Amino acid sequence: MISYEDFKKVEIKAGKILSAEKILDTDKLFKLSVDFAEKDELGNAKPRQIVSGIALHFPDPAVLVGKTCMFVTNLEPRIIRGHESNGMLFAVSAGEGAFSLLEPNASIPPGTSAA
Repeated sequence: MISYEDFKKVEIKAGKILSAEKILDTDKLFKLSVDFAEKDELGNAKPRQIVSGIALHFPDPAVLVGKTCMFVTNLEPRIIRGHESNGMLFAVSAGEGAFSLLEPNASIPPGTSAA
C-alpha cells in the first residue's frame, strides 16, 4: 500500500504517439515519440521519447501512430537497451493475449493531466 500523499506525486498525462519503431535485436521493445504539448525554451514542440515493451501486441508499430494514450510523465529517465525513456505507457494485460492500451476519449488533447 502507498499513501494518498505518495499517489498524488504520480503525474499522469495524455500523450499523442507521433512515431513508433521497433528497437532492433529486441522482441518486445518499441521506441515511441510522444507529444505531451510541451515546448522548449524557444516555443518549439518538444516530444518525449518513451521506450515501451508492447511490441508483441502490435506486429506493425505504425498502428500506434496518432493514438492518444495515458502515460506516467514524472518518472526519472531510464536507459533501456541503450535508449533513454522519459515516461511510461499505461496498458493492461489479462493473459491469453488480452491486452489494451489505456486511451482517453477523442476529446482529450495531448498534455491533459489526469484528475
